[in-house]
Amino acid sequence: MEFEDIIKRTKGIWKLYAQSDKKRLGKEWHRGEYAKALAADVGALVKLTMAKDGLREVKDVDEKMKHELADCLWCLIIIAEKYGVNLEKAFLETMEELEKRASKKTLVKSHSL
Repeated sequence: MEFEDIIKRTKGIWKLYAQSDKKRLGKEWHRGEYAKALAADVGALVKLTMAKDGLREVKDVDEKMKHELADCLWCLIIIAEKYGVNLEKAFLETMEELEKRASKKTLVKSHSL
């Protein structure tokens, strides 16, 4: 599945949640609510990484970790959409920057030997 397809699927599911929220809450979530949801998901993910590292007891940790990672990605895509960020483009640009930075650090270490 291409990243573009993941974004489309996320938007489709978000529309279902928006409709549900209108019925249940009388309104859709404000865009900042998705950042709060992401923070909660990241908190859950931290606890799961602690379990994977033997610091906590969690049943079905692998399944729960997959779920939380997917929840985090879903929230990130929605946040990007809500704030007008082309996440795919931003990701590729950031990876380019990180690669350049990592390459420079490797060169500096190899020259110092």
